[in-house]
Amino acid sequence: MKALFIGGTGTISTEISKLAVLKGWQLYLLNRGNNLTRVPEGATVLTADINNEVEVAKLICDIEFDVIADFIAFEPSQVQRDIRLFSKKTKQFIFISSASAYQKPLAFYKITESTPLANPYWKYSRDKIACEELLMQHYRANNFPVTIIRPSHTYGEGSVPVAIHGEKGSWQVIDRIIKGKPVIVPGDGNSLWTITHNTDFAKAFVGIMGNNATIGEAIHITSDESITWNKIYDIIGEALNTKTQKFHVATDFLVKYKADLEGGLIGDKANTVVFDNSKIKRLVPEYLATTRFDQGVRLSINYILAHPELQIEDKEFDIFCDNVIKAQEQALKYLENL
Repeated sequence: MKALFIGGTGTISTEISKLAVLKGWQLYLLNRGNNLTRVPEGATVLTADINNEVEVAKLICDIEFDVIADFIAFEPSQVQRDIRLFSKKTKQFIFISSASAYQKPLAFYKITESTPLANPYWKYSRDKIACEELLMQHYRANNFPVTIIRPSHTYGEGSVPVAIHGEKGSWQVIDRIIKGKPVIVPGDGNSLWTITHNTDFAKAFVGIMGNNATIGEAIHITSDESITWNKIYDIIGEALNTKTQKFHVATDFLVKYKADLEGGLIGDKANTVVFDNSKIKRLVPEYLATTRFDQGVRLSINYILAHPELQIEDKEFDIFCDNVIKAQEQALKYLENL
């Protein structure tokens, strides 16, 4: 069985690539060659920019695939390009969408694949919805063999799941916890959030590859572990052998102060999300997420602490946290003095 991954070296796709090769897939990775250290032994790298359609068409002109998966398509124009490139090249095209596409606010806390797609708060999610709709139109009209996958918050060895962070990633939050500085937790921290380790996600994804029953279907892949943001931050602190100093701030306040947080918070992480995973378990009966968050995040923390290149300082985000916390404390003092 032959597969082509567009990307293949990211947080989600690296573990899928490893497992696919282990399971005997003949795997090709099409990317710009920037993360070759993450390419598993046995995979073949096709070095190209997927946005150069002519170059990619030449590279794969003599190859046909059982599966093609695009991990880096975010907008309808990119999906339209994939349809042109791969319509006659594969038996299955897997599109990586997002569970953030599900309606916000939710009408019911437990999400199934039939939960409506609508997110007025986040353009990223609306673009994913538009990509899904375009692919399903081509499935119905032209029998384009699409399978849509909706990941939720998936993490691995190089990242730690947090509710908010700066442009440089989660290290600054970890650093604040290590130094005993308070970290911002949106809202009261009691909403439920579902986190999935990338090795678990890979098991379900590889089970979908070449699975004819998934053609024309949309499927989310998550763990069954839903925990509060308060507990998530506590567990991160425990993995660092310290106590996390949590500082709760209203989500509306955060968004008004920093407007670009709206999509990731009001459109995603500020909502309670619990997933019904019966569909993926029916399609891939052996699928079971087995990495608890306290286990997975300890692996992530240990890896990050052992790799200084991942410890990227983010002064702008650190100052943002300090300013928000200071403003909230001053407001409280003002009210106490009335």
